[in-house]
Amino acid sequence: MGDHGTASGTQAVDRAALLVSTVVLAPAPLAFAEIADECGLPRSTTSRLLTALERTELLERNEAGSYVAGPLFWRYATRHDPFEEVGRLARPVLERVGAETGETVNLGMPRGERVVHVAQVDSRFLLGTRDWTQVEVPPHASSLGKVLYAFDALPLPTGELPGLTDRTLVSLPALRRELAEVRRRGWATTVDELELGLTGIAAPVRNARGEVIAALGISGPTPRLVERLAPLGRLLTDQAEQLTALLRRRTPEEGVA
Repeated sequence: MGDHGTASGTQAVDRAALLVSTVVLAPAPLAFAEIADECGLPRSTTSRLLTALERTELLERNEAGSYVAGPLFWRYATRHDPFEEVGRLARPVLERVGAETGETVNLGMPRGERVVHVAQVDSRFLLGTRDWTQVEVPPHASSLGKVLYAFDALPLPTGELPGLTDRTLVSLPALRRELAEVRRRGWATTVDELELGLTGIAAPVRNARGEVIAALGISGPTPRLVERLAPLGRLLTDQAEQLTALLRRRTPEEGVA
């Protein structure tokens, strides 16, 4: 009897592990029937095990009802590789902003004294499209960087700052005044500071502890954006808050580091 119980328990664990690995390794979310067919398990068994795996947060269902990896995976990933995971979670938000504005959308996170572009949605305009994930941008000339400076996610630089155009802020007092305005307003801008003719706007993204961990921003030609700074700043603030809420739901205890 004991041996039979042990064998049954081992079989249940093996089957549950098969379900988890099938879902996690799949290139797209899987429907219930797809999982049952792929694993070759009876549907009643598949249903029972999937319910247990959802309860223990190893799997979950998306809005369409298909199965994806659960919150436990995201908590582990955000603790060990926050850039990739936050970028993945942010993708729908970036796509919404891109659809509404038509501009290039980026998510930037701090690493040391740099801003790392962890996700991007390209502009629908030919003029303004660029892969910022491959470009090293000085934070003081970046709207993403200004957000991270303003909310203490990046250490402030010391000494004179390199001037990239005649609009770049090159003194710490000037940068500090700008960052105070960013904190008051809730979003940052750069107009012709990184490149003449290029404007950026960004807003802060927070973790479950309320700390700013990323910046959501758009960039594009100055003539297209400069007259729309305030409405675009409000749009980015709203979408950044939605991303913040998503991150809090994913990591309710620890937040994203």
